[in-house]
Amino acid sequence: MAIVKPFCALRPKPEFAKKVAAPPYDVLSSEEARELVKENPDSFLRVNKSEVDFPPESSSYSDEIYRKGKENLKRLYSDGLMIQDENPCFYLYRLTMNGQSQTGIAALTSVDEYDRGLIKKHEHTRPQKVDDRANHIMTLGAQVGPVFSIFKQNTELKSLFTTITAAESTVDFTSDDSVRHELWVVDSDSDIRELINAFAQLPELYIADGHHRSEAASEVCRRMKEKNEHHTGEELYNYFLNVIFPDDELHILSYNRVVSETNNLSIDDIIAKSADKFEITKSDSAIDPKESHQIGIYTSGQWYNCRILPGSFDNSHPVDSIDSAILTKNLLAPLFGIENLRTDDRIDFVGGIRGVAELKKLIDSNKYKMAFSLSPVTVEQLLAVADAGEVMPPKSTWFEPKLRSGMVVNLLDDLQKG
Repeated sequence: MAIVKPFCALRPKPEFAKKVAAPPYDVLSSEEARELVKENPDSFLRVNKSEVDFPPESSSYSDEIYRKGKENLKRLYSDGLMIQDENPCFYLYRLTMNGQSQTGIAALTSVDEYDRGLIKKHEHTRPQKVDDRANHIMTLGAQVGPVFSIFKQNTELKSLFTTITAAESTVDFTSDDSVRHELWVVDSDSDIRELINAFAQLPELYIADGHHRSEAASEVCRRMKEKNEHHTGEELYNYFLNVIFPDDELHILSYNRVVSETNNLSIDDIIAKSADKFEITKSDSAIDPKESHQIGIYTSGQWYNCRILPGSFDNSHPVDSIDSAILTKNLLAPLFGIENLRTDDRIDFVGGIRGVAELKKLIDSNKYKMAFSLSPVTVEQLLAVADAGEVMPPKSTWFEPKLRSGMVVNLLDDLQKG
């Protein structure tokens, strides 16, 4: 079953939501965040990326910075920019970008279900990043960055979501990136009960984005259980903040590659050496693949259409059949010697809405030598990888639009303590 639990969210007053709610902590550099808070000192970035209040040379992992985040959170509350609901609620959160909407439920989900694999993941996590988010949660006494997850849509949940969102939303604003954000507070006992029962029929949930936040919540739970000799399993630290969307409303954008070195191989060399894996031909226009097994290559002012040949990969394997994995296995690794995409500094990644125009710009600037445009991974591919207990290729999923941090916060402690 999929456990969802209502909670007493700390959230911006509707009139301050646009000012307070901010991009996730991990999509901006510290310098980019500093520039944003100069213009808006009430931004939630001062809570989830509180190094913005310190000199650039400061460590982002210091206790002082975590404490500053808590101080800034308390200020948003004491200054009346944020309020806390008195009774546990669910929250429906809709994002609309370019005319396409996705509606999810903000709820608490079970650390135990995550630990047992009922909330499935598709990425490895790095200990330093997990410790950072765990220390942040422990110091703030709050989970401020929601995990972004997926459920397999069914008619009951679709009907419930449609009924609830037919009413006027509590929050409605358009952020500077032209994404509309709407929030409905679900405080009806009958609606809450129906949502809990409907989710209980689902065998699993899937993490889309937020693997480090999920693992950090598990780490916090472990630490708190060690400290609490009267642990019952119902304490708030046994749950983590999640916004869960139906699979049929999500869209994954392309995650492209650029390389600074080609092992002294020209495009003609590559065409010759990989003829058994790819059919590569010149193109008169940019290649922005929309279907699997087509790759665009751009180098020296010329686009090439690269068709992945049948039989050159294992079509039955959920990971090995993904285009980014095929590109690595059949070209980047054997020809360029780029095998570990996480550590090799000869490769970089261009995700999201910047598209193929950004690839051309980077190559034409001579900063990089060759670019590869890829078709977006599908939600079905991601779920298949998670179901198989496998890991997605590095840098292969870019979800857009992004959830705003600060829209709902799960307080583990009384905000007035400490």
